[in-house]
Amino acid sequence: MIQKVSGGVCAPKGFKANGVHCGIRKNKTKKDLALIVSECRATAAAVYTTNLVKGAPIAVTKAHIADGFAQAMICNSGNANTCNANGVEIAEGMSALVEQAIGVAAADVIVASTGVIGQPLSLEPIEGGMAELAAGLESGEVGSDNAATAIMTTDTVKKEVACTFEVDGVTCTLGGIAKGSGMIHPNMATMLVFLTTDAAISPAMLKKAILSDIQDSFHMMSVDGDTSTNDMLSIMANGLAGNAEITEEGEAFDAFCLGLQTVTNELCRMIAKDGEGATKLIECHVDGAADKGTARTVAKSVICSSLFKSAMYGADANWGRVLCAIGYSGADVDVSKIDVDFVSSNGMISVCRDGSGIPFSEEIAKEVLTADEVKVMIGLNSGEESAVAWGCDLTYDYVKINADYRT
Repeated sequence: MIQKVSGGVCAPKGFKANGVHCGIRKNKTKKDLALIVSECRATAAAVYTTNLVKGAPIAVTKAHIADGFAQAMICNSGNANTCNANGVEIAEGMSALVEQAIGVAAADVIVASTGVIGQPLSLEPIEGGMAELAAGLESGEVGSDNAATAIMTTDTVKKEVACTFEVDGVTCTLGGIAKGSGMIHPNMATMLVFLTTDAAISPAMLKKAILSDIQDSFHMMSVDGDTSTNDMLSIMANGLAGNAEITEEGEAFDAFCLGLQTVTNELCRMIAKDGEGATKLIECHVDGAADKGTARTVAKSVICSSLFKSAMYGADANWGRVLCAIGYSGADVDVSKIDVDFVSSNGMISVCRDGSGIPFSEEIAKEVLTADEVKVMIGLNSGEESAVAWGCDLTYDYVKINADYRT
Protein backbone atom coordinates (compact mmCIF):
# COMPACT_ATOMS: atom_id res chain seq x y z
CA MET A 1 0.00 0.00 0.00
CA ILE A 2 1.25 3.47 -0.91
CA GLN A 3 1.03 6.03 1.88
CA LYS A 4 2.11 9.67 1.60
CA VAL A 5 4.30 10.91 4.45
CA SER A 6 6.04 14.15 5.39
CA GLY A 7 9.75 14.84 5.17
CA GLY A 8 10.44 15.19 1.44
CA VAL A 9 13.98 14.13 0.55
CA CYS A 10 14.73 13.53 4.22
CA ALA A 11 11.83 11.12 4.75
CA PRO A 12 13.88 8.04 3.73
CA LYS A 13 16.32 6.65 6.32
CA GLY A 14 19.85 8.03 6.31
CA PHE A 15 19.30 11.33 4.47
CA LYS A 16 19.92 14.88 5.68
CA ALA A 17 19.63 18.19 3.83
CA ASN A 18 19.97 21.93 4.22
CA GLY A 19 19.68 25.18 2.28
CA VAL A 20 21.26 28.59 2.92
CA HIS A 21 21.77 32.00 1.35
CA CYS A 22 25.41 32.21 0.31
CA GLY A 23 25.31 35.33 -1.86
CA ILE A 24 24.74 34.13 -5.43
CA ARG A 25 21.35 35.81 -5.39
CA LYS A 26 21.15 39.50 -4.57
CA ASN A 27 18.06 39.06 -2.41
CA LYS A 28 19.44 38.03 0.97
CA THR A 29 16.07 36.68 2.09
CA LYS A 30 16.21 33.93 -0.54
CA LYS A 31 18.27 30.77 -0.06
CA ASP A 32 20.47 29.90 -3.02
CA LEU A 33 22.52 26.84 -2.08
CA ALA A 34 21.21 23.36 -1.20
CA LEU A 35 22.87 20.15 -0.08
CA ILE A 36 21.41 16.64 0.29
CA VAL A 37 23.56 13.89 1.84
CA SER A 38 23.21 10.16 2.40
CA GLU A 39 24.96 8.70 5.44
CA CYS A 40 26.39 5.98 3.20
CA ARG A 41 27.29 5.64 -0.47
CA ALA A 42 24.17 5.03 -2.55
CA THR A 43 23.29 3.71 -5.97
CA ALA A 44 22.49 6.63 -8.25
CA ALA A 45 20.99 7.45 -11.62
CA ALA A 46 19.91 10.53 -13.53
CA VAL A 47 18.22 11.74 -16.69
CA TYR A 48 18.96 15.04 -18.38
CA THR A 49 17.66 17.74 -20.71
CA THR A 50 17.56 16.96 -24.43
CA ASN A 51 18.60 20.52 -25.25
CA LEU A 52 21.90 20.55 -27.20
CA VAL A 53 22.99 23.49 -25.04
CA LYS A 54 23.58 21.95 -21.63
CA GLY A 55 24.69 23.39 -18.30
CA ALA A 56 28.18 22.40 -17.18
CA PRO A 57 26.85 20.59 -14.07
CA ILE A 58 25.22 18.01 -16.34
CA ALA A 59 28.56 16.94 -17.83
CA VAL A 60 30.10 16.76 -14.37
CA THR A 61 27.22 14.76 -12.90
CA LYS A 62 27.29 12.31 -15.81
CA ALA A 63 30.97 11.66 -15.12
CA HIS A 64 30.51 11.37 -11.37
CA ILE A 65 27.70 8.79 -11.50
CA ALA A 66 29.06 6.81 -14.45
CA ASP A 67 29.86 4.03 -11.95
CA GLY A 68 26.27 4.06 -10.67
CA PHE A 69 26.98 5.55 -7.25
CA ALA A 70 26.82 8.87 -5.38
CA GLN A 71 26.50 10.14 -1.82
CA ALA A 72 25.56 13.82 -2.04
CA MET A 73 23.72 16.34 -4.19
CA ILE A 74 24.59 20.05 -4.29
CA CYS A 75 22.60 22.69 -6.15
CA ASN A 76 22.77 26.45 -6.44
CA SER A 77 20.02 28.75 -7.67
CA GLY A 78 20.34 32.19 -9.24
CA ASN A 79 22.91 31.16 -11.86
CA ALA A 80 22.59 28.28 -14.35
CA ASN A 81 26.36 27.87 -14.91
CA THR A 82 25.61 27.43 -18.61
CA CYS A 83 27.60 28.78 -21.58
CA ASN A 84 30.49 29.68 -19.29
CA ALA A 85 34.05 28.95 -20.44
CA ASN A 86 34.99 27.74 -16.96
CA GLY A 87 31.66 26.06 -16.21
CA VAL A 88 33.04 22.54 -15.72
CA GLU A 89 35.78 23.92 -13.49
CA ILE A 90 33.15 25.62 -11.31
CA ALA A 91 30.97 22.51 -11.12
CA GLU A 92 33.96 20.36 -10.19
CA GLY A 93 34.92 23.04 -7.67
CA MET A 94 31.49 22.77 -6.04
CA SER A 95 32.04 19.02 -5.67
CA ALA A 96 35.46 19.58 -4.13
CA LEU A 97 33.94 22.00 -1.63
CA VAL A 98 31.48 19.30 -0.56
CA GLU A 99 34.36 16.90 0.00
CA GLN A 100 36.20 19.46 2.10
CA ALA A 101 33.11 20.27 4.18
CA ILE A 102 31.65 16.84 4.92
CA GLY A 103 34.16 14.25 3.69
CA VAL A 104 32.08 12.83 0.83
CA ALA A 105 34.36 12.16 -2.15
CA ALA A 106 34.03 14.81 -4.85
CA ALA A 107 33.52 12.05 -7.41
CA ASP A 108 30.40 10.96 -5.50
CA VAL A 109 28.68 14.34 -5.72
CA ILE A 110 25.77 15.13 -8.04
CA VAL A 111 25.95 18.79 -9.11
CA ALA A 112 23.16 21.03 -10.39
CA SER A 113 22.62 24.72 -11.05
CA THR A 114 19.57 26.77 -12.00
CA GLY A 115 18.98 30.40 -12.86
CA VAL A 116 20.16 32.84 -15.51
CA ILE A 117 22.08 31.44 -18.51
CA GLY A 118 25.40 32.92 -19.60
CA GLN A 119 26.28 34.72 -16.38
CA PRO A 120 29.72 34.08 -14.83
CA LEU A 121 29.55 32.04 -11.61
CA SER A 122 32.19 32.37 -8.93
CA LEU A 123 33.04 29.72 -6.35
CA GLU A 124 33.65 32.41 -3.77
CA PRO A 125 30.09 32.72 -2.39
CA ILE A 126 29.63 28.95 -2.47
CA GLU A 127 32.85 28.44 -0.56
CA GLY A 128 31.78 31.09 1.91
CA GLY A 129 28.46 29.37 2.55
CA MET A 130 29.69 25.78 2.84
CA ALA A 131 30.42 25.81 6.57
CA GLU A 132 26.91 27.00 7.41
CA LEU A 133 25.41 24.62 4.84
CA ALA A 134 27.21 21.58 6.26
CA ALA A 135 26.67 22.51 9.90
CA GLY A 136 22.93 22.87 9.38
CA LEU A 137 22.30 19.49 7.75
CA GLU A 138 19.15 18.04 9.30
CA SER A 139 16.88 15.07 8.82
CA GLY A 140 13.11 15.34 8.64
CA GLU A 141 10.93 18.18 7.43
CA VAL A 142 13.29 21.02 8.37
CA GLY A 143 16.17 19.75 6.27
CA SER A 144 13.99 19.01 3.24
CA ASP A 145 12.18 22.36 3.49
CA ASN A 146 15.47 24.27 3.58
CA ALA A 147 16.78 22.44 0.52
CA ALA A 148 13.47 22.78 -1.34
CA THR A 149 13.40 26.56 -0.88
CA ALA A 150 17.08 26.95 -1.82
CA ILE A 151 16.59 25.51 -5.32
CA MET A 152 13.65 27.78 -6.22
CA THR A 153 13.95 30.50 -8.89
CA THR A 154 10.65 31.96 -10.11
CA ASP A 155 8.78 29.27 -8.19
CA THR A 156 6.16 30.69 -5.84
CA VAL A 157 5.87 27.57 -3.67
CA LYS A 158 8.28 24.84 -2.61
CA LYS A 159 7.67 21.42 -4.05
CA GLU A 160 8.29 18.32 -1.96
CA VAL A 161 6.57 14.98 -1.44
CA ALA A 162 7.32 11.55 0.01
CA CYS A 163 5.64 8.17 0.33
CA THR A 164 6.14 4.73 1.82
CA PHE A 165 5.63 1.41 0.04
CA GLU A 166 6.42 -2.22 0.71
CA VAL A 167 9.06 -4.31 -1.05
CA ASP A 168 8.95 -8.00 -0.08
CA GLY A 169 7.28 -7.07 3.21
CA VAL A 170 9.83 -4.35 4.05
CA THR A 171 8.64 -0.75 4.35
CA CYS A 172 10.64 1.56 2.08
CA THR A 173 10.39 5.31 1.66
CA LEU A 174 10.94 7.52 -1.38
CA GLY A 175 10.96 11.33 -1.25
CA GLY A 176 11.65 14.21 -3.56
CA ILE A 177 11.95 17.94 -3.99
CA ALA A 178 11.71 19.85 -7.25
CA LYS A 179 11.95 23.29 -8.76
CA GLY A 180 10.29 24.43 -11.92
CA SER A 181 7.97 27.20 -13.00
CA GLY A 182 9.03 28.43 -16.45
CA MET A 183 10.90 26.93 -19.42
CA ILE A 184 8.89 23.76 -18.88
CA HIS A 185 8.27 21.39 -21.77
CA PRO A 186 8.31 17.63 -22.46
CA ASN A 187 11.72 16.06 -23.08
CA MET A 188 12.71 16.56 -19.46
CA ALA A 189 10.66 19.68 -19.04
CA THR A 190 12.51 22.51 -17.36
CA MET A 191 13.11 21.61 -13.85
CA LEU A 192 15.42 20.07 -11.34
CA VAL A 193 14.25 17.06 -9.38
CA PHE A 194 16.15 15.44 -6.53
CA LEU A 195 14.86 12.07 -5.32
CA THR A 196 16.04 9.92 -2.41
CA THR A 197 15.04 6.45 -1.25
CA ASP A 198 16.15 3.98 1.39
CA ALA A 199 15.19 1.05 -0.85
CA ALA A 200 17.99 -1.23 -1.99
CA ILE A 201 18.10 -1.37 -5.78
CA SER A 202 20.94 -1.95 -8.22
CA PRO A 203 22.24 0.91 -10.40
CA ALA A 204 20.95 -0.79 -13.55
CA MET A 205 17.44 -1.28 -12.20
CA LEU A 206 17.36 2.23 -10.71
CA LYS A 207 18.23 3.66 -14.12
CA LYS A 208 15.61 1.44 -15.76
CA ALA A 209 12.99 2.64 -13.29
CA ILE A 210 13.49 6.35 -13.88
CA LEU A 211 13.83 6.01 -17.66
CA SER A 212 10.46 4.26 -17.70
CA ASP A 213 8.83 6.62 -15.21
CA ILE A 214 9.61 9.88 -17.00
CA GLN A 215 7.71 8.75 -20.08
CA ASP A 216 4.47 9.23 -18.15
CA SER A 217 5.59 11.90 -15.70
CA PHE A 218 8.04 14.66 -16.61
CA HIS A 219 7.79 14.03 -20.35
CA MET A 220 4.06 14.69 -20.00
CA MET A 221 4.32 18.19 -18.54
CA SER A 222 4.57 21.62 -20.17
CA VAL A 223 4.22 25.23 -19.08
CA ASP A 224 5.47 27.25 -22.04
CA GLY A 225 7.02 25.02 -24.71
CA ASP A 226 10.63 25.88 -23.83
CA THR A 227 13.04 23.07 -22.94
CA SER A 228 15.74 24.29 -20.57
CA THR A 229 19.50 23.78 -20.67
CA ASN A 230 19.83 22.51 -17.09
CA ASP A 231 16.99 20.03 -16.62
CA MET A 232 17.94 17.04 -14.55
CA LEU A 233 16.30 14.37 -12.45
CA SER A 234 18.66 12.53 -10.12
CA ILE A 235 18.04 9.85 -7.52
CA MET A 236 20.06 8.19 -4.77
CA ALA A 237 19.08 4.85 -3.19
CA ASN A 238 21.06 3.99 -0.03
CA GLY A 239 19.44 0.65 0.83
CA LEU A 240 19.01 1.42 4.53
CA ALA A 241 15.41 0.15 4.55
CA GLY A 242 16.92 -3.33 4.56
CA ASN A 243 15.05 -5.00 1.70
CA ALA A 244 16.81 -7.53 -0.50
CA GLU A 245 18.44 -5.57 -3.34
CA ILE A 246 16.21 -5.28 -6.39
CA THR A 247 18.29 -6.64 -9.26
CA GLU A 248 15.67 -7.71 -11.80
CA GLU A 249 12.11 -7.13 -12.90
CA GLY A 250 9.35 -8.66 -10.82
CA GLU A 251 7.02 -7.83 -7.93
CA ALA A 252 9.70 -5.99 -5.95
CA PHE A 253 10.66 -3.83 -8.92
CA ASP A 254 7.00 -3.11 -9.69
CA ALA A 255 6.43 -2.02 -6.08
CA PHE A 256 9.41 0.33 -6.28
CA CYS A 257 8.17 1.78 -9.57
CA LEU A 258 4.73 2.42 -8.08
CA GLY A 259 6.30 4.37 -5.20
CA LEU A 260 8.43 6.30 -7.67
CA GLN A 261 5.37 7.08 -9.81
CA THR A 262 3.47 8.38 -6.78
CA VAL A 263 6.20 10.92 -6.03
CA THR A 264 6.99 11.99 -9.59
CA ASN A 265 3.35 12.43 -10.62
CA GLU A 266 2.66 14.61 -7.61
CA LEU A 267 5.74 16.73 -8.34
CA CYS A 268 4.52 17.12 -11.94
CA ARG A 269 1.21 18.46 -10.68
CA MET A 270 2.98 20.88 -8.35
CA ILE A 271 5.31 22.19 -11.07
CA ALA A 272 2.57 22.63 -13.66
CA LYS A 273 0.23 24.35 -11.21
CA ASP A 274 3.04 26.75 -10.25
CA GLY A 275 3.79 27.66 -13.88
CA GLU A 276 4.96 31.24 -14.27
CA GLY A 277 1.96 33.54 -13.99
CA ALA A 278 -0.44 30.59 -13.92
CA THR A 279 -3.75 30.68 -12.07
CA LYS A 280 -4.76 27.06 -12.59
CA LEU A 281 -3.55 23.54 -13.24
CA ILE A 282 -4.77 21.88 -16.45
CA GLU A 283 -4.78 18.09 -16.33
CA CYS A 284 -5.58 16.40 -19.63
CA HIS A 285 -6.83 12.81 -19.52
CA VAL A 286 -6.96 10.89 -22.79
CA ASP A 287 -8.77 7.55 -22.86
CA GLY A 288 -9.75 5.13 -25.59
CA ALA A 289 -6.59 5.50 -27.66
CA ALA A 290 -5.46 2.80 -30.06
CA ASP A 291 -1.96 2.82 -28.52
CA LYS A 292 0.01 4.50 -25.74
CA GLY A 293 1.92 6.75 -28.14
CA THR A 294 -1.30 8.18 -29.55
CA ALA A 295 -2.67 8.87 -26.06
CA ARG A 296 0.51 10.66 -25.00
CA THR A 297 0.72 12.71 -28.20
CA VAL A 298 -2.87 13.91 -27.94
CA ALA A 299 -2.63 14.80 -24.25
CA LYS A 300 0.60 16.75 -24.70
CA SER A 301 -0.69 18.61 -27.74
CA VAL A 302 -3.71 19.89 -25.83
CA ILE A 303 -1.82 21.13 -22.76
CA CYS A 304 0.79 22.78 -25.01
CA SER A 305 -1.73 24.78 -27.08
CA SER A 306 -1.27 28.50 -26.38
CA LEU A 307 -4.79 29.18 -27.64
CA PHE A 308 -6.34 26.59 -25.35
CA LYS A 309 -4.20 27.72 -22.41
CA SER A 310 -5.41 31.29 -22.98
CA ALA A 311 -9.01 30.11 -23.08
CA MET A 312 -8.52 28.37 -19.74
CA TYR A 313 -7.22 31.62 -18.23
CA GLY A 314 -10.46 33.28 -19.28
CA ALA A 315 -12.55 30.29 -18.10
CA ASP A 316 -13.85 30.09 -21.67
CA ALA A 317 -15.16 26.65 -22.71
CA ASN A 318 -13.70 27.02 -26.19
CA TRP A 319 -13.57 23.28 -26.80
CA GLY A 320 -12.84 23.80 -30.50
CA ARG A 321 -9.27 24.60 -29.47
CA VAL A 322 -9.04 21.12 -27.96
CA LEU A 323 -10.10 19.53 -31.23
CA CYS A 324 -7.74 21.82 -33.11
CA ALA A 325 -4.79 20.76 -30.97
CA ILE A 326 -5.65 17.10 -31.46
CA GLY A 327 -5.93 17.64 -35.21
CA TYR A 328 -2.42 19.05 -35.63
CA SER A 329 -0.80 16.76 -33.04
CA GLY A 330 0.26 14.24 -35.66
CA ALA A 331 -1.64 11.46 -33.90
CA ASP A 332 -3.64 9.08 -36.08
CA VAL A 333 -7.14 9.49 -34.62
CA ASP A 334 -10.68 9.29 -35.93
CA VAL A 335 -11.93 12.82 -35.26
CA SER A 336 -15.54 11.72 -35.72
CA LYS A 337 -15.32 9.69 -32.51
CA ILE A 338 -13.88 12.31 -30.14
CA ASP A 339 -15.70 13.26 -26.91
CA VAL A 340 -14.67 16.17 -24.67
CA ASP A 341 -15.72 17.04 -21.10
CA PHE A 342 -14.43 19.63 -18.63
CA VAL A 343 -14.33 18.63 -14.95
CA SER A 344 -13.36 20.45 -11.76
CA SER A 345 -14.30 20.66 -8.09
CA ASN A 346 -17.09 22.98 -9.27
CA GLY A 347 -18.75 20.35 -11.45
CA MET A 348 -18.65 18.79 -14.91
CA ILE A 349 -19.77 19.96 -18.35
CA SER A 350 -19.91 17.92 -21.58
CA VAL A 351 -19.08 20.01 -24.66
CA CYS A 352 -18.37 17.63 -27.54
CA ARG A 353 -19.62 14.24 -28.68
CA ASP A 354 -18.50 12.29 -31.75
CA GLY A 355 -16.35 15.21 -32.89
CA SER A 356 -19.23 17.70 -32.90
CA GLY A 357 -20.48 20.33 -30.51
CA ILE A 358 -23.45 19.69 -28.26
CA PRO A 359 -25.67 22.22 -26.44
CA PHE A 360 -24.34 23.25 -23.02
CA SER A 361 -24.77 26.03 -20.50
CA GLU A 362 -22.07 28.70 -20.83
CA GLU A 363 -22.81 29.75 -17.24
CA ILE A 364 -22.19 26.26 -15.87
CA ALA A 365 -19.10 25.89 -18.06
CA LYS A 366 -17.74 29.17 -16.71
CA GLU A 367 -18.27 27.98 -13.16
CA VAL A 368 -16.49 24.68 -13.85
CA LEU A 369 -13.52 26.44 -15.45
CA THR A 370 -13.02 29.04 -12.70
CA ALA A 371 -11.61 26.37 -10.36
CA ASP A 372 -7.84 26.33 -9.79
CA GLU A 373 -7.59 22.77 -11.13
CA VAL A 374 -9.37 21.77 -14.34
CA LYS A 375 -9.43 18.35 -15.97
CA VAL A 376 -9.90 18.03 -19.72
CA MET A 377 -11.39 14.60 -20.36
CA ILE A 378 -10.90 13.37 -23.93
CA GLY A 379 -12.38 10.14 -25.21
CA LEU A 380 -10.94 8.90 -28.51
CA ASN A 381 -13.17 5.80 -28.49
CA SER A 382 -10.74 3.82 -30.62
CA GLY A 383 -8.94 1.51 -28.20
CA GLU A 384 -7.94 0.79 -24.60
CA GLU A 385 -4.84 2.96 -23.98
CA SER A 386 -4.74 6.15 -21.91
CA ALA A 387 -2.39 8.94 -20.82
CA VAL A 388 -2.33 12.03 -18.60
CA ALA A 389 -0.52 15.33 -19.22
CA TRP A 390 -0.13 18.37 -16.99
CA GLY A 391 -0.04 22.04 -17.96
CA CYS A 392 -1.38 25.41 -16.87
CA ASP A 393 -3.19 28.45 -18.21
CA LEU A 394 -1.38 31.25 -20.06
CA THR A 395 -1.72 34.68 -18.44
CA TYR A 396 -0.49 38.26 -18.81
CA ASP A 397 1.85 37.66 -15.89
CA TYR A 398 3.84 35.05 -17.83
CA VAL A 399 5.02 37.79 -20.19
CA LYS A 400 5.69 40.20 -17.33
CA ILE A 401 7.82 37.67 -15.45
CA ASN A 402 9.92 36.79 -18.48
CA ALA A 403 10.21 40.32 -19.83
CA ASP A 404 12.53 41.27 -16.97
CA TYR A 405 13.76 37.88 -15.70
CA ARG A 406 17.44 38.70 -16.16
CA THR A 407 17.33 42.24 -14.77
